Amino acid sequence: MPDRMKTVGDGLPTLSELEAAAALVYRSMAPTPQYRWPLLEARVGTTVWVKHENYAPTGEFKVRGGLVYFDNLVRNGKKPAGVVSATRGNHGQSMGFAAAQYGIPAAVVVPHGNSVEKNAAMRALGVELIEEGHDFQAASEVADRIAEERGWHRYPNFHPLLMLGVATYGLELFRAVSDIDTVYVPVGMGSGVCGVVTARDALGLRTRVVAVVSAGAPGFALSFERGEPVSHDVTTKLADGMACRTPNSLALAIARRGVERVIQVNEEEVAGAMRAFFTDTHNVAEGAGAAALAALIKDRDSVRGRVVGIVLTGANVDSDVFARVIS
Repeated sequence: MPDRMKTVGDGLPTLSELEAAAALVYRSMAPTPQYRWPLLEARVGTTVWVKHENYAPTGEFKVRGGLVYFDNLVRNGKKPAGVVSATRGNHGQSMGFAAAQYGIPAAVVVPHGNSVEKNAAMRALGVELIEEGHDFQAASEVADRIAEERGWHRYPNFHPLLMLGVATYGLELFRAVSDIDTVYVPVGMGSGVCGVVTARDALGLRTRVVAVVSAGAPGFALSFERGEPVSHDVTTKLADGMACRTPNSLALAIARRGVERVIQVNEEEVAGAMRAFFTDTHNVAEGAGAAALAALIKDRDSVRGRVVGIVLTGANVDSDVFARVIS
């Protein structure tokens, strides 16, 4: 494992670096599967491989990045008195899962009105939960303040090491299915889509990568189009894992170099994809987790006859929200 991650100008991680990250991740979790589901393929009219990150131990993909980040932090003699970050839920679970393995106290700031069950999951991992701010960006500013006040490490929401860990699911997917023509990846802060680009490039594949954002959180899409970070108010409630107001500049740079295009999906399309996942595969998908399928359904006429991949990034949806969507 490298002690220092390269910047985008230096080039993305190599295959050997990805393999080392994967070996580290597998100390704590097994590789997740990728499956084809006949009913889902009938719905979209083409071959579809679903990468099931909902089968990770925290029910989401970000846990991989946390494991790599904390290993690097501790191995370099930088074990902090505590860590603090901001989250809508999955990032906080990733941090809590990894921090607990090293005996490091962890606190997360969530905005008011955050997912009740994601909050409970973080507390169950031993995380101190702080509710403050009206959205993710406001919560992030509170986390900055707490880190300074306590002298704790500010656990980042995007970092090359987080991206490296997350890229291991892309490595698994592409090694299992090397002929994927197009893969759809949901985007919040961007570690997932950047990780898929990293794995594709490390393996020398030509797979098209399509980034998927919520129409209620279009900051990344606007920034991708303009070539610089653009902030935009967030209105999505269902796809809360994608509710980011301002994209990270490094994530944007990597995406602009390696992503073919960006698709926006609205709340109704996300809800429809959540229902489709349950009906066709009996898997539960949170809003952000269903976004890739929502984009594929929207895009299906243009990909007929191709081998397509979609990433089900997480299953952590409140039961009452899921019940309303399904009904």
